[in-house]
Amino acid sequence: MSLADSDRELITTELGREPTAAEAALFENLWSEHCAYRSSRPLLGAFDSEGEQVVIGPGDDAAVVALPDPETGEPGETYVTLGIESHNHPSYVDPFDGAATGVGGIVRDTLSMGAYPIALTDSLYFGPFAEDHPKYLFEGVVEGISHYGNAIGVPTVGGSVDFHPDYEGNPLVNVACVGLLPADRLVTAVAQKPGNKLVLVGNATGRDGLGGASFASEDLAEDAETEDRPAVQVGDPYAEKLLIEANEVLVEEGLVESARDLGAAGLGGASSELVAKGGLGADIDLEAVHQREPEMNALEILLAESQERMCYEVAPENVERVEAVATRFDLGASVIGEVTEGNYRCTFEGETVVDVDAEFLGDGAPMNDLPAESPPEPETDLPDPDIEEAFETVLSSPNTASKEWVYRQYDHEVGVRTSVGPGDDAAVVAIRETGRENTPDDETGTGLAVSAGAAPNWTAADPEAGARAIAVENATNLAAKGARPLAAVDCLNGGNPEKPDVYGGFSATVTGLAEACLELSVPVVGGNVSLYNDSTTGPIPPTPTLAMVGTKRGYEAPPLSASPEGDLLLIGRRPERLGGSEYLARFGGSDRFPAIPDDPAGFVDALAAVADHPATLATHDVSHGGLAVSLAEMVSDEAGLEVSLSGDPAAALFAEGAGRVLVQTTDPDAVREAFAGIAPVARIGEGTDDGVLRVDVGETDLTYDAAGIRERRSTIAAELE
Repeated sequence: MSLADSDRELITTELGREPTAAEAALFENLWSEHCAYRSSRPLLGAFDSEGEQVVIGPGDDAAVVALPDPETGEPGETYVTLGIESHNHPSYVDPFDGAATGVGGIVRDTLSMGAYPIALTDSLYFGPFAEDHPKYLFEGVVEGISHYGNAIGVPTVGGSVDFHPDYEGNPLVNVACVGLLPADRLVTAVAQKPGNKLVLVGNATGRDGLGGASFASEDLAEDAETEDRPAVQVGDPYAEKLLIEANEVLVEEGLVESARDLGAAGLGGASSELVAKGGLGADIDLEAVHQREPEMNALEILLAESQERMCYEVAPENVERVEAVATRFDLGASVIGEVTEGNYRCTFEGETVVDVDAEFLGDGAPMNDLPAESPPEPETDLPDPDIEEAFETVLSSPNTASKEWVYRQYDHEVGVRTSVGPGDDAAVVAIRETGRENTPDDETGTGLAVSAGAAPNWTAADPEAGARAIAVENATNLAAKGARPLAAVDCLNGGNPEKPDVYGGFSATVTGLAEACLELSVPVVGGNVSLYNDSTTGPIPPTPTLAMVGTKRGYEAPPLSASPEGDLLLIGRRPERLGGSEYLARFGGSDRFPAIPDDPAGFVDALAAVADHPATLATHDVSHGGLAVSLAEMVSDEAGLEVSLSGDPAAALFAEGAGRVLVQTTDPDAVREAFAGIAPVARIGEGTDDGVLRVDVGETDLTYDAAGIRERRSTIAAELE
């Protein structure tokens, strides 16, 4: 990728001269789609990012949200940070390092805000599981995430895994991180004062990751796995762990005025963005940067995306102490320059190689005005398989099968905060810091529920309606554990936006996601955009990954697994359409996507109250795979379910969408009262003590014991172990 002629002309006019080689490369990366959001920024104004709980919204390394006080419900003085990023192209070229450095990058975004990372989620998307190359990518990505996350001591508590033919040539790796900090430790990426020093702390700079931002802003070529390998960073989780702890000391001692992690466009990106946000400039000596490779030139030092590095603004009197802390943690530290009131200037070997206005460098890229075609509405063309065959096929699909093979490789308990771990609708992390003194913290602390994922079948069928359903489903996941949504971040993945049909689908997902989050009163406080996820096999489905957090008093939550006793209630309107379902993905055909509830906010609020009701025994969201998969997931050796369903068997068992939930309770009248005027409540069965699922639907009786269900749902583990 090189600087476009129109961009070069604009830059030349602004500078009054031709850009130097280093300037041209810096503009190429910082004006790329990956950094400047040239095709997506015109759409992002649709998101509502405001709310009384929002401390810092979009634009910083991570968003900051105030947790509600458990007593008053008002925003308190304990904050969480939310961030999400993609590492899609690197994970295709090198699945292990691509995924690992994605984890490292989002953790450093958390550090930049003065927070300590407490939880990770990963949402992963691959081509058909039955094919060798997607399987190779899948195994490498999971290994990279587990290697890095486990080593740095941050629990991976949730996420999602999806397989779809259109990811064959371009997988997606979306990683989110939650951090924790008290209000008085907040740091931002806004430079504060001329005369302060810029200190680079962390690993030495090498030649890895050169041009990573521009690489992420173009379609993957057929030879990308070999030709683009130098653009992929190489991670060192042990250095990252040292950086986490060093950052904790620096922030605790008040030594950091502002901070930015080194990610896209390396030192050039981090340092220029830091000073630009403060309306300032910088003088940087590139030779002062500590390096691990000989004879690096100015462009390499400026743009290398070597990992585990932070750029700090430090008052002159604190520099010596910052260097001492870095030495204590066996990290390098370089005083590379200082904040100024002038341009962003970089020198190398006595020559000025960069001299530009920092704000123009960061925000001067012109936005793209691209044509968009509305996605066509699918016709109704339904298959007619045997219901028992369909049940077993959907249950054993890699998309709906157990993901235990994935999450058991992640340490999800390190940090001793995880109350509800992977495999449930949402994770729950204990925030004890909000509890009152001299009171058991599990009674007064805050449970932070976390849900993350998308649904490529849904957005492939209907980008706008599917994206709306993704927002409702994530909120439902939180509410099923008794939490009320607080805020969300998104990772908007799409194909080549220069194709009108692709851009039309991407635009529709933005509209759907934004509208649904507004209806749910969930501010979207930050995110990431990844376009040009296109390859020789074609574009990916529009994939709007959402990571949403919610809060509840205490850390306890109803389980997903059924109890041997209690009525089983199905809450929500039965979908009349099969569009976007795994059933259609397995057996072919098409249909329109089902509508979401008329009052999604009311549905979520009522569900959160029901989940915390003392009579509630179990709760489980109904979504991917439909009611068939949700019922099967609730059965265990200790408890079964006896269920009777009416209507068309295919629609009853396999229709998906959002806004439905299973609740097992000993007080069904309380559930009906909670949902009165909001959603229908139907008794569909009861718990049993024999560990068997029995479903009477139409003229079919389905009977499977817990062992048989586990065997059918072990598709991924059976293939990979």
